[in-house]
Amino acid sequence: MIENIRLSFQGIWAHKMRSFLTMLGIIIGIASLISIVSTIKGTNEQIKKNLIGEGDNVVEVFLSENGGEYQIEYQGIPAGVPVITKEQKKEILDLEEVEGVTLYQSRMYADGIFYQNKGMDGGSVLGIDQDYLDVCGYQIIRGRGFSKEDYQNYRKVVMIDETASGSFFEKGQEIGKTIEIKGEPFTVIGVVKKTQEYEPVINSQEEYYTYYSNSSGIVFMPDASWPIVYQYDEPQQVSVKAPSPEEMSAAGKKTAEILNASITSVTGTIAYKAKDMMEKAKGLQQISESTNRQLLWIASISLLVGGIGVMNIMLVSVTERTGEIGLKKAIGANKKRILGQFLTEASVLTSIGGILGVFGGIALAAIIAKMSGTPMVISIPAAVGAVIFSTVIGIVFGLLPSIKAANLSPIEALRRM
Repeated sequence: MIENIRLSFQGIWAHKMRSFLTMLGIIIGIASLISIVSTIKGTNEQIKKNLIGEGDNVVEVFLSENGGEYQIEYQGIPAGVPVITKEQKKEILDLEEVEGVTLYQSRMYADGIFYQNKGMDGGSVLGIDQDYLDVCGYQIIRGRGFSKEDYQNYRKVVMIDETASGSFFEKGQEIGKTIEIKGEPFTVIGVVKKTQEYEPVINSQEEYYTYYSNSSGIVFMPDASWPIVYQYDEPQQVSVKAPSPEEMSAAGKKTAEILNASITSVTGTIAYKAKDMMEKAKGLQQISESTNRQLLWIASISLLVGGIGVMNIMLVSVTERTGEIGLKKAIGANKKRILGQFLTEASVLTSIGGILGVFGGIALAAIIAKMSGTPMVISIPAAVGAVIFSTVIGIVFGLLPSIKAANLSPIEALRRM
């Protein structure tokens, strides 16, 4: 085998240009496959990032009515929907698919928020528990967070994000200032920001309003102080953090099931529902993959063309080396030996083409990623599989020329010398 490989490299090197042109179909085919697989994976990652962010794995579970979000600020507190208890929160936290849970109240398009004569247009107000910042991925950048005493004593204190801070104050001048929410004074004790920030792609009016409410600024208050401004016994929303994006769907569905078990609404139209962005991401990924699979089939045609080129050049090689085959047979080489030599030469030729194709595919994937703005994701299994596949092509398409060489009559072969 080693001797056959050595002879194969000698033959390839002796006809460098011819060998390269033979490998070109394999190189182009493998490069196309690698770059397309990379594009599929990169597009999938971009879809996931656009919809669920990068690394937060948080699922929102909210009250819905007839499939749409229930608006407490406009529709009032729904009958038969109790406040979520500590026992329910613990039950959710005990789920295998959940590593963090937080309860909160919200006003997504809050008005009546002022600092002196400045108002905040379209921002959100959230009444949060002590787990919210950790679960939803916020960090305190100035001031402090809420303490146990803030909750126990119903203190009128708030934290604000950087956007809300910019609406009211000079940078670094927020702490200790008093803002009004619905006429009630609240002291600013901290400024927060997202640990990992991203710009979502807006594809619908609903997504625009969801993002707009957050981009206009958020004010956080202790949930214990929520009734000072809004309502008592107001059902909360829930956010659960999953260990991985793949577990987000299960985490959201199981959380909704636990919460819906306590609802006694007679209409049957109100229920907790998970905002399953991962499921939406999977749907978009499937559409993307089905389109790109067609490209994979098209790219595979170039591999077929490359294989035919290998067969052609090996047939030429057999004709050129008829005398060599005759001499080998005359001194005792059997059919198996001749067959093995030509099959090895064909597989080495296509293997080199496959390796060059992988490097070409990586370079092409980098160019596509840079031009399209999607992440570059190289599949190691795809690269290894491509090289193996190119070797198989060499064996398959080199089989006919190899059999022809092995079956040559030594006397006839020597005559052609």
